Amino acid sequence: MSLRKLIVPLLLAAASVTHAAKTDLVLGMQLEPPNLDPTGGAAAAIDEVVYANVFEGLTRFASDGSVQPALAKSWEISDDGLVYTFTLNAGVKFHDGSDFDAQDVKFSLDRARAETSTNAQKQLFAGIASVEVTDPQTVVITLSQPNGALLFNLAWGDAIMLSPDSFDKAKTEPVGTGPFVFSKWVQGDRIEITRNPDYWGEPAKLDKATFKFISEPTAAFAALMAGDVDAFPVFPAPENLPQFEADPGFQVVVGSTEGETILSTNNKQPPFDNKLVRQALAHAIDRKSIIDGAMFGYGTPIGTHFAPHNPAYVDLTANSMYDPEKAKALLKEAGFADGFSTTLKLPPPSYARRGGEIIAAQLREVGITTEISNLEWAQWLEQVFRGKDFGLTIVSHTEPMDIGIYAKPDYYFQYDNPELQSLIADLEGITDPDARTESLQKAQQIISDDYVNGYLFQLAKTGVANADIVGLWENSPTQANDLTAVYWK
Repeated sequence: MSLRKLIVPLLLAAASVTHAAKTDLVLGMQLEPPNLDPTGGAAAAIDEVVYANVFEGLTRFASDGSVQPALAKSWEISDDGLVYTFTLNAGVKFHDGSDFDAQDVKFSLDRARAETSTNAQKQLFAGIASVEVTDPQTVVITLSQPNGALLFNLAWGDAIMLSPDSFDKAKTEPVGTGPFVFSKWVQGDRIEITRNPDYWGEPAKLDKATFKFISEPTAAFAALMAGDVDAFPVFPAPENLPQFEADPGFQVVVGSTEGETILSTNNKQPPFDNKLVRQALAHAIDRKSIIDGAMFGYGTPIGTHFAPHNPAYVDLTANSMYDPEKAKALLKEAGFADGFSTTLKLPPPSYARRGGEIIAAQLREVGITTEISNLEWAQWLEQVFRGKDFGLTIVSHTEPMDIGIYAKPDYYFQYDNPELQSLIADLEGITDPDARTESLQKAQQIISDDYVNGYLFQLAKTGVANADIVGLWENSPTQANDLTAVYWK
């Protein structure tokens, strides 16, 4: 055999080995989660790490937003819509080696709906009357009234399954059933997960994934350019996207999210307890300037708390069009001809920090002075979300179809409207699609007409990744970095 004939196959084999060895991924995130328990925290960053990767529920969201089987392989619904009988996948184990069965489903759902529950989306489980175990692979959920959204609700991260033996460790050492196992958390830097060799379903293609926390947009850009980060599914510096688009080494994917970005208003704090003031606030805001200035044109204007890509969406932006003169007149009518001062507390994301500066300038034009406070995520959760100590804030609500939060008077923006509460309560019992759409559209109109918050834009999903990565979600039907089908070319 000639030397050339020997060398060529060796080189090809070496290239093949090098390519096959790329089974790890470093993924950038702007926010670090406060903990890793989706059932015990409201931060979207929790699901961005663990949803579908570490933890699973009975159902799950697919990349197109559809609800798919997960730990439940099938279900039957009684004719009256009150009884759901779930058949679980067999052979499922938690990462600690213990078996997953119907008792764990009962434990998880009973815990989520208990009076003492701290689940941020406790209302998802409010209509469950009982959870009963028939046998290890069968669980029966009985509802107090029909709920056409039950399977959808069970797909949320807040409805993941936990074990009675390890639920108390979920915040720092999560033990799930997913295709990845939690490995390490270096606070302030990264979280590592590794492939679960004993996964019950389709195994992950990656051997390891690292979530790297980079809060500064300039640092995120540098990390991608240097190859220190392979992908940034929600890239925080949209002004840099044209540069990545021009580079064949990268792919830029712009999709939609469930993130209604709003100027949240404390409806119980004077003067925002006055609808005229809230209406003035809405007309003082120029959405286009905010989208162009803070998001470099990425984002869809909204006039209510609902995603424009949802078939039930109603375009109500005309209800709160930019009109500073009308805003001044409304303030005068409300008794604030000379304006007033309030707080504007901003969490870390760039849409909030950049958007906050623009909104503060717009509000000044109509006589509203804001004292801006830039908060870290933990501070925002403590002061604003839990403490309700704020006048205004900016945040993107990324939970799927979450208009039901407006029926919770104790929710952080403290909107209390019995008519809407009744509407949302009745909605849970409606299974006819047309009737559900009608109710959802009525709810959108009510909160728009009440000017509960300043509705800004639907957050775009502006992702950047190495051109050789396959399987990252284009859209975000829920806030997640689902790595279950991700691989390198």
